[in-house]
Amino acid sequence: MSALQSLTSRGDYTLVICEKPDAARRVAEALEERPEHYKIGYSEVFLVERGEKRYVICSSLGHLYTVADLVKRRSIYPAYDVEWVPISQAEKSARIAERIRVISELAKKANFFINSCDFDVEGETIGYNILRYACGGKETVALRAKFSTLTAEELRDAIAKAKPGLGGNLAEAGRTRHIVDFMYGINLSRALVESIVSATGGYRTMSIGRVQGPTLSYVVEREITIRNFVPLPYWSADAIIQKDGRRLTANYEKEKILQLKLAQKVIDDCTGKDGTVKEVKKSVFREPPPTPFNLGDLQREAYRCIGLTPSQTLYMAERLYLDALISYPRTSSQKLPPSINYKKILTGLTAMTGFRDHAFLLLSGKLVPHEGPKDDPAHPAIYPTGEIPKRSLQPKEFKLYALIVRRFFAVFAEDAIRERVAAIIDIAGHIFKVNGRTTLRAGWLAYYADFISHQDKPIPDFVEGEKVKVLRVKLYDKFEQPPPRFNQSSLLAKMEEDSIGTKATRAEIIHTLYSRGYLAEASMSATSIGFSVVETMQAHSPAILSIDMTREIETSLERIEAGGIDGEQVVERVMDELGKSLYSMKRAEAEIGKRLNSAVRSVVAEENTLGTCPVCKEGNLIIIRSRASGKRFVGCTNYAKGCRASAPLPQRGIIRPLRKACKTCGWPTISARFSRFPMTFCINVQCPTKGKKWVRNG
Repeated sequence: MSALQSLTSRGDYTLVICEKPDAARRVAEALEERPEHYKIGYSEVFLVERGEKRYVICSSLGHLYTVADLVKRRSIYPAYDVEWVPISQAEKSARIAERIRVISELAKKANFFINSCDFDVEGETIGYNILRYACGGKETVALRAKFSTLTAEELRDAIAKAKPGLGGNLAEAGRTRHIVDFMYGINLSRALVESIVSATGGYRTMSIGRVQGPTLSYVVEREITIRNFVPLPYWSADAIIQKDGRRLTANYEKEKILQLKLAQKVIDDCTGKDGTVKEVKKSVFREPPPTPFNLGDLQREAYRCIGLTPSQTLYMAERLYLDALISYPRTSSQKLPPSINYKKILTGLTAMTGFRDHAFLLLSGKLVPHEGPKDDPAHPAIYPTGEIPKRSLQPKEFKLYALIVRRFFAVFAEDAIRERVAAIIDIAGHIFKVNGRTTLRAGWLAYYADFISHQDKPIPDFVEGEKVKVLRVKLYDKFEQPPPRFNQSSLLAKMEEDSIGTKATRAEIIHTLYSRGYLAEASMSATSIGFSVVETMQAHSPAILSIDMTREIETSLERIEAGGIDGEQVVERVMDELGKSLYSMKRAEAEIGKRLNSAVRSVVAEENTLGTCPVCKEGNLIIIRSRASGKRFVGCTNYAKGCRASAPLPQRGIIRPLRKACKTCGWPTISARFSRFPMTFCINVQCPTKGKKWVRNG
């Protein structure tokens, strides 16, 4: 008898469906310390006997079903006839096909069903589709377990209190979002690709989407502003004074002096003169603690403090969640309800050396968190569970975990109390200021010290009317600066501010814009393709870039979650609006194709050029693909003139030139992405660094 037959032959069990294998194991071990474990092909299934109840716990691998169009020819658009199909059918995945088969067989003998996927739009969509398609229409009778952490206590409680009726609107909103995004993505991408095929006969993967379009337009518009910026000159001045044996800088009261003659007059008037303290201003102010992390706050802070991209932060946070170390990370909330048991969490953290002292200190006082205004009906803000890690965390993983713990500490701490001091100094009728700042009570700053740079700047005691020695007065030539380029953190904040995308998708959208070649570099600049796509949309389909339209759809999806409207209304409206854009693009197909192809060729040439040849010093090293073998390698453009410089390349993964020479041998360095994290290395096989490990970014 097979393992599957052995399980199903018992009958009379509740089938618990989890989102990921690690979550299924957590649920099983929460219900019973050593559950029966069955390996069925690629799937792991657990059997638990708990009192008079029997549970069979299985898992998905994220989404098992996806939206597909009924029109199989990729050249045809618009494509509005869509259906939900197994991902294994769309992508030919044996692993997914088998998992669906196992769940279907387990469902046949189950008496009850519990959807135990993550409680949010995506988790509800995953569970709903499995119950509907793999389990034979059980989505309306299944119970729903709701939890925010994978700790044993909370999981046991969630399974025991599972009830019907939770999350129904979330599922409809999630399914509608997938259909809407698929319609936008498949149709607009086909329109772009077919325009290139029509104009050139060639093929290039192109895409644009409902949220990708406005997000890309942010970067392009900022880049245009930077390129068109005219830097106007201005001048600033400061004085170096001496007080109690210390040299201090006093800044001129006007940060910008717009005329050189006025600036020079300040210098001429003050040179050789002493100053008089005209006034001393002191003010004490409070700095309240930060608010608890939601996902967007965590992603921005992790970028600032650790250098993690938003997608890396989400990936690591999900791993910490699956290890039961933190609560569910995909949340919008900045609130920590008392039900999470602050005291228990802090008591758990006292067992960890790096957090012990501060945890004990907080436990000795009153625990009232400083919360923010944002809420999420599904989950609280992100918080540590107090569980001890059962595996060794990677360095950046631990830094992220420490950031979450320290933030949790900080929100319970007192306000910091600080004092500002400003000495106003008159030098020949011109006003200069010496500014100081001192911490009177550290409060929350002491708990969050590893992740902030609040440095005190004490200054000597000044007395009104006293004379001060001026050592020199100096003028500085400056130019106004353009607005900074976006980085992944600031772009994420802009998306959140304008309410486009979701907490779960924003990081992935930014990642997609990079992978499509629309964006380049850490400080974002739009490539020729990125510019061309935006310009094309502006000329022929401006609605695709409309923030208002995207926000309106987001609002409609939120209304579905709240039960205000149904998904069909939203889909019908999207079909109507999208059709207008596609009609306009179809009419201008040849023109669009020529414009995009020119940009593609420019970027491909740039992507394939690694740098100056270190051998002949004249040619460029470029990526070449052999016509005979199909393999890629590096060669010199001066090959016809006799330069034989060459180097092998990895035959899989995405190659990106870093535009930096190896510090050891001078050959170009590249980035190769084989998984979520890229590797960087020198291409020279003779480089002494080849004896060392590759550098992993992340």
